[in-house]
Amino acid sequence: MAWMVVRVRGTIHARHDVLETLQFLHLTRPNHATVVPEAAAFRGMLSKVQGYVTWGEAEPDTVDLLLHQRGETVTGHAITDSVLGDELRAKDFGELTRAVAEKGLPSVAGLRPLFRLKAPKGGWRSTKKPFSLGGALGYRGRSINELARRML
Repeated sequence: MAWMVVRVRGTIHARHDVLETLQFLHLTRPNHATVVPEAAAFRGMLSKVQGYVTWGEAEPDTVDLLLHQRGETVTGHAITDSVLGDELRAKDFGELTRAVAEKGLPSVAGLRPLFRLKAPKGGWRSTKKPFSLGGALGYRGRSINELARRML
């Protein structure tokens, strides 16, 4: 299983270590999303930037939908059979979705490590409060999938 991470806030007045961590996660702008593996290193990164992002467990159906609608190759083209490189052409789309859902987006060669999403329909809840207190930040469990579908 993997975590889906969505950047909620910008970096005005952010500390330098927070900026570096967001760069390591490939979250350069608000409304960008990525899928990372559930590992201790990524758990530490997410706890450091929890005031700027929201995350939860990504379901394979949501990952498949994101890859179809917002996935890009490294060259910037949409993911289609005619554009896939040699490494990606060897796999079919189901295997590609399974690999991203298990290992994360940066681990799959030939894919851009982020999804550029729109702002969610209905808007963000408070971007200054954690999810548990009625806001949009921090860990949100499986409801990250509903948020990602609202952002397509």
